Amino acid sequence: MSLTGRRSLTFALAALGAALFVALGLPLPFLLGPMLACLFAALARAPLAGAGEFGVAMRTILGVAVGASITPEVLAGLPAMAGSLALVPVFIAVIACVGYPLFRRVFGFDHATAWYGAMPGGLQDMLVFGEEAGGDVRALSLIHATRVLVIVTVAPLIMTVFWGVDLSQPPGAPLSSIAPHELALMVFCGLAGWKLAERVNLFGASILGPMILTASLSLSGIITHRPPAEMIQASQYFIGIAVGAKYAGITLRELRLHVTAGLIYSLILAAISLAFIEFIFQLGLAPSIDAFLGFLPGGQAEMIVIAIIAGADLAYIVSLHLLRIVMVIVLAPIVSRMMPKD
Repeated sequence: MSLTGRRSLTFALAALGAALFVALGLPLPFLLGPMLACLFAALARAPLAGAGEFGVAMRTILGVAVGASITPEVLAGLPAMAGSLALVPVFIAVIACVGYPLFRRVFGFDHATAWYGAMPGGLQDMLVFGEEAGGDVRALSLIHATRVLVIVTVAPLIMTVFWGVDLSQPPGAPLSSIAPHELALMVFCGLAGWKLAERVNLFGASILGPMILTASLSLSGIITHRPPAEMIQASQYFIGIAVGAKYAGITLRELRLHVTAGLIYSLILAAISLAFIEFIFQLGLAPSIDAFLGFLPGGQAEMIVIAIIAGADLAYIVSLHLLRIVMVIVLAPIVSRMMPKD
């Protein structure tokens, strides 16, 4: 089947998944519906394909949403995050000390695959570093995709059961309520910010570039709204496809080894995260739901989507995820080269 045909099939299956979630009243229908539909289709050996560059472009909407939430009042509250931010290096160290032996000794992966599989960084960054170090890129892709899949699937259930958060509500105002000139500015900030960030090789360019550019306009009062609900829902749809479609072409050996390793690691990771979340809450450093979304190492885009819909503190959550990813990107290759390879 051609690439166009595979993408058409993927989009149709994702749309069916979203429609089913909407019909059943399930949380995050435009994220979890496409994600799980593509996952099950991939496991059934359907010929799926991601959305490519267009899917990346849709992530810029989330960057714009975060940037539009950064106001002078938000900046004034940044010093209050210091306690939580100080725990991020400890969080990463604990994860590394648990995850690396799991992948290296229990599942028998080589050093590079075990190390970059254990690192809670951005998926694309870990694939690049892992490949350069001689790791198994397919294994890394499935391990990290499973990490994101498990966390993004379980987090909404926990939020619904323990906090009673309504995750079926619209993620913003309707399209018709936002002035056309402001919509045009949002599109410009998304695309221009993304491409400018790519030019300077900024990691997470599709989110961070639009976020920085939009924040400058938000702080100056030019942009006063987040992207409308319809745009954020469209972004969720393509993020769901991106996660689910990574399982396309999976073999029984990969399912038995790579996905099982990713699943066990994800459960251990969730337990570590919950311990830090409880510690932060008990110290009064942040509300429990903000700490929950800030310390769950799912994908940056996926956590932002959930935070927007939950009405959580975006500045706090994005700051924690950014610090975690920056530290992993900067330190993971250095520490890897210093470690014994036996």
